[in-house]
Amino acid sequence: MAQMNLLQAINNALDIAMAENDSAVCFGEDVGHFGGVFRATSNLQEKYGKARCFNTPLTEQGIIGFANGLAAQGSLPIAEIQFADYIFPAFDQIVNESAKFRYRSGNEFNVGKLTIRTPYGGGIAGGLYHSQSPEAYFAHTPGLKIVVPRNPYQAKGLLLASIRDDNPVVFFEPKKLYRASVGEVPEEDYQIPLGKAEVVSQGTDISLLGWGAQMETLEKAAKMAEKQGVSCEIIDLRSILPWDVETVANSVMKTGRLLINHEAPLTGGFAGEIAATIQSECFLHLESPISRVCGLDTPFPLAHEKEYMPDELKTFEAIMASVNY
Repeated sequence: MAQMNLLQAINNALDIAMAENDSAVCFGEDVGHFGGVFRATSNLQEKYGKARCFNTPLTEQGIIGFANGLAAQGSLPIAEIQFADYIFPAFDQIVNESAKFRYRSGNEFNVGKLTIRTPYGGGIAGGLYHSQSPEAYFAHTPGLKIVVPRNPYQAKGLLLASIRDDNPVVFFEPKKLYRASVGEVPEEDYQIPLGKAEVVSQGTDISLLGWGAQMETLEKAAKMAEKQGVSCEIIDLRSILPWDVETVANSVMKTGRLLINHEAPLTGGFAGEIAATIQSECFLHLESPISRVCGLDTPFPLAHEKEYMPDELKTFEAIMASVNY
């Protein structure tokens, strides 16, 4: 085991994947000698050469178009989009090409070995173009997988599983935690299964569900609720697509209540999909309406980032309202 922050865990996973497979290539804006804007790919060009870790032009649709071509001819592309906010120029390449390539060709061709890494979310005073959480846009696209880790241990295991998966994966990295989240991480190779949620802590009164950086928010809110005698079960969804309905439903049937927390805006956010599914699965077990604590329906505000964020205070208030319904 070694102490790693989230960036180091991601770098370690990339190193393992590139050492294992000669066709694995990392590329994106400034990822070569510079190591990317956050240094996630540091030292990989020195170790594996400029043919396997290199800078691309500043064109996101070009990065993903190139990645689709590489994957289609058998390589293992790991593409970086510098910020999740910048992924929209490549939206067509991802949702109309990456996701549909296998289906469109009748399984004759596929780009299933493609992994797209991108940092998402607020908390770094990045303003409206460096703080968005666009996971829900891609959750509407069959053919993709969407994964979000909450800490270094999860990041390494989930990234290695994503790189080795037979489907294109969009891997959202919570940039607020890049250096803030530090933990024990095995130095050897390991994987965490995709599509499987994790019950982080057991409880009896309400289920709290989130992913990525918001898991820390849920844990803080749960501690506040415990002082009021409320027992919270905390679940990390980990995979947005496919998402683990069974684990969430089993928890809600036990507690009778569900609160979903995510940083993306409320309207059209993935919490709505979860709420609709869980009320269908668990209707007779619910003791109160399913609660959503999310970002605001506004462009991400630089001056009012604190007010925008679905923090532990908003979450605690929603927990108490649900329990006292």
